[in-house]
Amino acid sequence: MRKLKYLSVLSIIIVGFIPLLDLFYPGLPLTHDGQDHVARVASFYQNLLDGNIIPRWAGNLNWGYGHPILIFLYPLPSYTASLFHFLGFSLIDSTKIVFGFAFLLSGLTMYLWTKNLFGSHAGIVAGILYMFAPYRFVDLYVRGALGEHVAFIFPPLIFYFMYRIYQSFRHSGESRLNRDDSRISTSVRDSGQARMTINNWYLIGGSLSLAGLLLSHNAISLMFFPLIFLYVIYLSFTSEESRSLPRHLRGGVAPAAHLGGVISMVLLGFGLAAFFWLPAFFEGKYTLRDIVTAGEYSSRFVRLEQFFYGPWSFGGTGQFSVQLGIVYWMIVVGSVVLLFFKKTAKEHKKFIVGLLLIVFVALFLMISQSSNLWQNISLLQKFQFPWRLLSVVVFSSSVLGALVVSAVPKNHKKYVVGIVIFMILFFSKDYIHAKGYLYKEDSFFSGIYNGTTDTGESSPIWSVRFMEKKPKAHIQVISGEAVIKELSRKSTVHVYGIDATEKSRILENTLYFPGWEVYMDGMIVKDVEFQDPANRGLMTFFVEEGKHNVEIKFGETKLRLFADMISATSLVVIIFLSGIRKRKEV
Repeated sequence: MRKLKYLSVLSIIIVGFIPLLDLFYPGLPLTHDGQDHVARVASFYQNLLDGNIIPRWAGNLNWGYGHPILIFLYPLPSYTASLFHFLGFSLIDSTKIVFGFAFLLSGLTMYLWTKNLFGSHAGIVAGILYMFAPYRFVDLYVRGALGEHVAFIFPPLIFYFMYRIYQSFRHSGESRLNRDDSRISTSVRDSGQARMTINNWYLIGGSLSLAGLLLSHNAISLMFFPLIFLYVIYLSFTSEESRSLPRHLRGGVAPAAHLGGVISMVLLGFGLAAFFWLPAFFEGKYTLRDIVTAGEYSSRFVRLEQFFYGPWSFGGTGQFSVQLGIVYWMIVVGSVVLLFFKKTAKEHKKFIVGLLLIVFVALFLMISQSSNLWQNISLLQKFQFPWRLLSVVVFSSSVLGALVVSAVPKNHKKYVVGIVIFMILFFSKDYIHAKGYLYKEDSFFSGIYNGTTDTGESSPIWSVRFMEKKPKAHIQVISGEAVIKELSRKSTVHVYGIDATEKSRILENTLYFPGWEVYMDGMIVKDVEFQDPANRGLMTFFVEEGKHNVEIKFGETKLRLFADMISATSLVVIIFLSGIRKRKEV
């Protein structure tokens, strides 16, 4: 059994390496967003070097005027790429490594979950299907969607830990764990009739996985929350532990006890990621986000026939392929057929029906016939592009693939796995290559970058959407007379010495955003202006005659500090849970 497990993992890694071979060529694959992601990583890394543990301000972007994009940009991919850059890899190579690892890890996490549900052979198929869907290669080699690519790691991992939490339930004091097992756990009693023992590593793993999803991509997180909710309901009412309870307790004690563990996991996960999602959500009102993205979904719908076939293209929306894939359609059909087999377990039939509904609802939401729903449900508009729901379809159809394989007789499973791998590789052969490569030194990304790396949605509402040229200097005198000497400059701290021969007005060529404050001779300057029509969005202030030490700092607002405290508290709880030993049975 252990040998089969190792062979299964090895097979996923080997097959998964095939589409990644193009990442080993020098340079960055030419994609829609790849270059911008590297520039963001460069700004993020510079913040870390400057001592900002939570980077929020990209000082070199937007032609050097700076940009608050890091407040709203999912930070986990940048943290990971920064680690590899710290280890000596170039910015481009660090970004490519994150792409590669995310691809392989997504297949392995899907295998981990589905193997526990349906066996190793089914897990292999699900893991490979999850990696090889055409949309995954759109993300990898067409769009260069780093955050979305990393986000694929976590939904299977979240589902795995939720499953393990539910499996931890015990009735009448009968433990599923060996009594000599010293693994970490938490116990909960309910009216003396049922006991639930949750291995704390499941709570910790689930919390970290949910936090990972939240920190990987905003829209993808929102898409998977309904699926997470539905899976909780499914586990609560179909788990073996729930069915083993006396009839009067079914649907009551077991779901309630299970739900307590899952709620703890969710609260800790959201708490760990609060430092990002709270400011990203509430400070969006200071940006052009709702103006720039308003109604954008209406031009991004998919035609129904495109789900079945579309020529491979490296173009933008309406040009790149949004097909589900031939193998995946075969699996959908096979899943429907399974529903009519009497031998298919009742709980599996429920699972199949649920997954099929998710697939077809997601497909419907991607076509123009669903436009009324998009217009009236503001949550859908947060997804920005209807075709992003292909992420949900890829996930669901991969799990359906595991269910189909689980129904195959045991002595035929390995042949089915081989056939699926062959078909997947054959139909993917045209999708697994880069269009070309960009060759740039690190200095290109870490120096002044001529763009904001987004479409302007993160720009402050009081500024222009995009700056168009570099400033003459970091700081200027726009009225009066003064001599300015730049003493030091970091991402979020600019220090100057100013010698004014008369009262003078100073222009700091940095976009204002809540958190920026000007200090003169140790005292905060309260009359900083940032809505001057002649200098839209830039900070201006007055200095009196004489010599002054001026510090311009970007710090945490009350909201950000509150969010940081929630994350820090959640981290302390995680550390505390990891140190609890299992309570002995009475």
